[in-house]
Amino acid sequence: MYQELLLKQIRRKIGDKSLNDEISNILNISYDAAHRRTSLKAKFSFEEALELAKYFQISLDQFQASDHQIVVRKTSAVAKTEDLESFFKNNLHVFENLPLNDKMTIYYSAKDIPFFYTLSDTLLSRFKIYVWMNLLNAKQVFVPFLQFSSPNFQLNTKELRKKYEEQNVIELWNDMTVSSILQQIIYYYETGLLKNHEAQIILKELKELIEYIEQKTESNPKFHLYENELMHLSNDIFFHHPQQSLFAIPTNMFGYILVNDEKTCKETQNYFEHQIKNSKSLNTSGNRDRKIFFNKMYVQIEKIYEKVNF
Repeated sequence: MYQELLLKQIRRKIGDKSLNDEISNILNISYDAAHRRTSLKAKFSFEEALELAKYFQISLDQFQASDHQIVVRKTSAVAKTEDLESFFKNNLHVFENLPLNDKMTIYYSAKDIPFFYTLSDTLLSRFKIYVWMNLLNAKQVFVPFLQFSSPNFQLNTKELRKKYEEQNVIELWNDMTVSSILQQIIYYYETGLLKNHEAQIILKELKELIEYIEQKTESNPKFHLYENELMHLSNDIFFHHPQQSLFAIPTNMFGYILVNDEKTCKETQNYFEHQIKNSKSLNTSGNRDRKIFFNKMYVQIEKIYEKVNF
């Protein structure tokens, strides 16, 4: 039974390729020997099953799962700024092991502005990392922003953002999506850790980011933005593909539980589709609704700008 399940997973991943050819090449065995295994006339050895699972990124533990018990993975913990490089490398690795093509769709429930957009060489990006690290590590809370130095991992972050923006992306936002970072700016400004000229630059860059997303909503056919006023958004990320899906559930600012269980991913897809049915498409609803939505965020940004501009 387990060999059949493993073969089923491999077939899903290779698409139209020859199953016997793939297994023959990976295990370095003859075509006939591969055929005996795929026809279930011979069993994989333990070492062969591990080799195939490693090559195709298949968790053998999932075959022990049930409707009420599934096997998940957890991203590495981030406790200090030096850990961020491995975090972004691991995220890039997740992308590289997914079948990135026109059949892939990424769903993002944006409780906060999706972190992919703040992976850039800007003061806004540096401030987001500063906030994240302060929240994760109490020892860094009272370091002024001016003295904070984020690690140099621009190559990984630029590539990660590029891969995200190349996909078919569906994001769910609401009025509160931009509020989180505005509250963070006010908090650090009022405590004196963020100077007014720094806050002004961050707010300017934030407005430019929102303008970019507004423009993308109007002109990019692979990007779909929905306004969801009914559901509590959660920062969940769901990578949907007919061959291989992945559900990323946030545990903190830099931690995710990764689920590739087929049944759970199908339930997650249904849940996102249900949310979309109860949301307003900002791509197709017309200029008036789109302007109203984005102007609400511009007004919020302007109010904070006036507060720090004196």
